[in-house]
Amino acid sequence: MATISASRHAFIHGQWTVDDSARLYGLQDWGKGYVGVDPDGHVTILPTKDPGKQIDLYEVVSGLRERGIHTPVLLRFNDILSHRLKEIRKAFDDAMTEQQYRGGYSCVYPIKVNQQRHVCEQIANLAVELNFGLEAGSKPELLAVLGLSAVAGGPGVNGMPIICNGFKDDEFIETVTLATKLGRNIVPVVEKFSELELIVKHAKAYNVRPKIGLRVKLSARGAGRWESSAGVRSKFGLFVSEVLQAVEYLKKHGMLDCLNLLHCHVGSQLYDIRVLKNAINELAHIYCELHRLGAGLTTLDIGGGMGVDYDGSQSAWSSSINYSVAEYAADVVYRVKAVCDDNKVPHPLIISESGRAMVAYSSVLVMDVLGTSRFEANPDMEAIQKALKQEEEAPQPVLDLLEAHANLTDRNLVETYHDATQARDEAMSLFSLGYMSLPMRAAAEQMFWAIGHKVLEKALKKGGELPDEFEALPELLSDIYFCNFSLFQSMPDSWAIDQLFPIVPIHRLNEEPTRRGMLSDITCDSDGKVDHFVDKRIDKKTLELHEVKELPGEGAGVESYYLGVFLLGAYQEILGDLHNLLGDTHAVHISLDDAGGWEIDEVIEGDTVEEVLSYVQYDIADMKRAMRLDIEAACRQGRLTLAEGKSLLKFYDDGLEGYTYLEG
Repeated sequence: MATISASRHAFIHGQWTVDDSARLYGLQDWGKGYVGVDPDGHVTILPTKDPGKQIDLYEVVSGLRERGIHTPVLLRFNDILSHRLKEIRKAFDDAMTEQQYRGGYSCVYPIKVNQQRHVCEQIANLAVELNFGLEAGSKPELLAVLGLSAVAGGPGVNGMPIICNGFKDDEFIETVTLATKLGRNIVPVVEKFSELELIVKHAKAYNVRPKIGLRVKLSARGAGRWESSAGVRSKFGLFVSEVLQAVEYLKKHGMLDCLNLLHCHVGSQLYDIRVLKNAINELAHIYCELHRLGAGLTTLDIGGGMGVDYDGSQSAWSSSINYSVAEYAADVVYRVKAVCDDNKVPHPLIISESGRAMVAYSSVLVMDVLGTSRFEANPDMEAIQKALKQEEEAPQPVLDLLEAHANLTDRNLVETYHDATQARDEAMSLFSLGYMSLPMRAAAEQMFWAIGHKVLEKALKKGGELPDEFEALPELLSDIYFCNFSLFQSMPDSWAIDQLFPIVPIHRLNEEPTRRGMLSDITCDSDGKVDHFVDKRIDKKTLELHEVKELPGEGAGVESYYLGVFLLGAYQEILGDLHNLLGDTHAVHISLDDAGGWEIDEVIEGDTVEEVLSYVQYDIADMKRAMRLDIEAACRQGRLTLAEGKSLLKFYDDGLEGYTYLEG
């Protein structure tokens, strides 16, 4: 027996309010104060968590549409990014003050989390103010980070920590050495012993005393999807025995004082704070032992891992976390301080690489619904009766379904559903054997769906627990909402690793959502769908949605209905691919203005068809020339009129210059 959550029987409530919608979609749970709903039923963004400063998402989308910027569109909220970084800074400052920690703290941003220039530049500028830094994990990222730190400028640029992780070749190490000579506060973290040899070689060649970091493989394992990135079987880092060899090697070359930083990584999206505590405790003990051996250690880099509560459940599972930013900071500071104090070692500078926690909240994708497909609850009884009269002998399964539908009561729900399921299966078998006509098969399907809807409605109205027999009904009877987006471009982790992202209608939240549905994108891939949704209690396979009505007029489409996908700021943009040649969406940077409203800081137009075709080596000029010649030939042969040829050529040219998504 399964408990019915509020979200699964929302339609049986009485008078619906925006507070009901907020609870249904969990806005306060996963929104963490950044997301709300106004009296008009519009989702709002609170970039500074100040209720007096709200941005109406529906108003933003309407304003963008008037400017010719259509959905799907990615909205980046600069003020959320700024507030989030300051929130992390404050959490560690408070923890250090409370525990009298004297080593200091810095958060570095791994640009792999979101390498978009506008995002990285804002973080680099904030880093100067907050004493934060940047992290690079590859040669291209290193060059980007060096440029970003130069662009950020200001008096703090040369003090900004730059951490270099990942595999490094000779050129990489030489670049880092020269950057050190330039004055950058840059630390190459040794992942394998050969990198240490290169560091020493270039340090002597350029007469530089570099800062050197070592990544150590801990015995403590991680948790979650990326737990294998920690532990002794992790891809990166040195075994403790290799760390000791590194100490001897540096001592031999008179550079042990250059061993400045000790690093570990416990894994991304750590959902259980206990895993972090164990890892930090082990790392701090290794730090103290190396300090005793004479290493010039001053910095402890605890790596990434600070997670995001995607479902709002505050629980220890992969789409959630069982701690807050404040608890994370307090536990890290306490563990490091306790171990260092016991060993009479000075408190180190603590560095964390908390990219996901920094940027996830700052981006929202808004997409429009193009149409719906549904299993109707009300069959066309007149058409079914008419079809029955045209049969020589009415199929028994159809008659059984009609009788079950007519006699359904609150007392025979389970029995009737069993009978209907058996009758439906018999009807499909008869059709497959050639003993049932297509109209009768259609009638059997319609009646089965109608019975299913009635059974589910009556079961939900009873309240309490839903019988196991009906567990699959909400999913089985759910609608399909066709949405103007590509899952593979905008939400790749949803497809690749079943990551949950909160999805909410951005308007009409003052109305009762009377439909349940799953979402389908516009790719021609059956995997291009979202059929798992955020919920604190169950594996939720449908989302409560509103009725979307068709507009009058043939082919006029449906009324505007917009859905927002939240917490997309980490990894999704850079991991997105060109499946079906659907490119980057428009991206718009939104900020609070001085009057408490909103303003557009930047518009980055999405890929055009011409751009994505060029990515896969199509020659646009050749394509246009070939089409023109083909159309000319068709006009000469009379297959097209000149007007038709002109219209087709214009459509082709305009299409190449247009958005890869639907703009109807």
